[in-house]
Amino acid sequence: MGATAGAVWGRAEQQDFRSRVRGTLLGVAVGDALGSPVDGLGLAEIREEYGAEGLLDLGRGYGRRGAVSHLTQLTLFSVDGLIRAQVRRDTGAWHPPTDLHRAYRRWAATQRDWGPDERRKDDGWLAREEWLYARRDPTRALLLGLGDDTMGTLDVPKNPGETGPEAAARSAPFGLLVGWEPQLVVQLAVECAAQTHGGPVGYLSAGAYAVIVHALACGESLDGAVQRALALLAPRPGHEPVSEGLQHALGAVRQGIPTPARVEELIGDGTAAGLVSAAVYCALVGEDVRQGLCLAVNHDGPSAATAALTGGLLGALHGETALPPAWLAELEGRPTLLELADDFAMEMTQGPALHGPAGASPGWLARYPRA
Repeated sequence: MGATAGAVWGRAEQQDFRSRVRGTLLGVAVGDALGSPVDGLGLAEIREEYGAEGLLDLGRGYGRRGAVSHLTQLTLFSVDGLIRAQVRRDTGAWHPPTDLHRAYRRWAATQRDWGPDERRKDDGWLAREEWLYARRDPTRALLLGLGDDTMGTLDVPKNPGETGPEAAARSAPFGLLVGWEPQLVVQLAVECAAQTHGGPVGYLSAGAYAVIVHALACGESLDGAVQRALALLAPRPGHEPVSEGLQHALGAVRQGIPTPARVEELIGDGTAAGLVSAAVYCALVGEDVRQGLCLAVNHDGPSAATAALTGGLLGALHGETALPPAWLAELEGRPTLLELADDFAMEMTQGPALHGPAGASPGWLARYPRA
């Protein structure tokens, strides 16, 4: 794998990129926080609890408003792993899937430990964030896939029958590798998804979602981004459910006023392919971010994952300033999300100044150790 090297970033380009990085990560988290309180509820139950229009504002989940689930936790560790991979590139031992697996194993430790272990100096700063040491309904596939040091690969994937959306929902950060060629973004997302979701629907949905985010972060339209994903999926064995779902989402846009029934039809049996297609639909038809996210939440399917996927798309498309400020104000972990987003943007635009041949920043290497 490789990335476009030697790119020169102007100030305006850096500012736009940082806004899209922030928007993507905050969008995932806001969607997750909006959907988590009603995850597992049917539409009738949501309306009974929140009124005829359903859930239109942050509710209480995990004991507070604005709380996030394991989907946001894992997205943060995706970012951490990508930064660590870039830092390790200087050593010549560069294999991003391995760095991502190590990052996900650090997340797995937060699900079983009481708090940070200060003796693990190589864990970096994110693993020392105490608020992440909260078990937020991680799925069995995640806990099994990351339960030991053996890394799943496309040749020998973990959970080979798993088709759930969790791998796709943590894959938005791969799309923020805007200096990479799209086919490499797909490949990295697919390889990392196979560490927990070894069914083709599970890992190819992650690749499709990542490359859609990638196109949006590069300034393309959402429709054009989906067309790019379809072209890159076509040669891959087992792509048909994912491709058909995306095509169905594009066709549904022309079928009139958005309804929960249309979202549910796209979600289907709740595989990653269905949720990614539903998220694309919600992002396409929502008049603004708030409406798109509310559409992604109010239906009979999985609300948190659908809204998290939708939020990542809308954040990459519009940047952070398009997200509802009142929701951001109550979002759990917002300082951590912003700090990590800005670190990612700085690494991707100015990495050589932080750890290049001319010298290294000790503070940066303490945050993102090469070990």
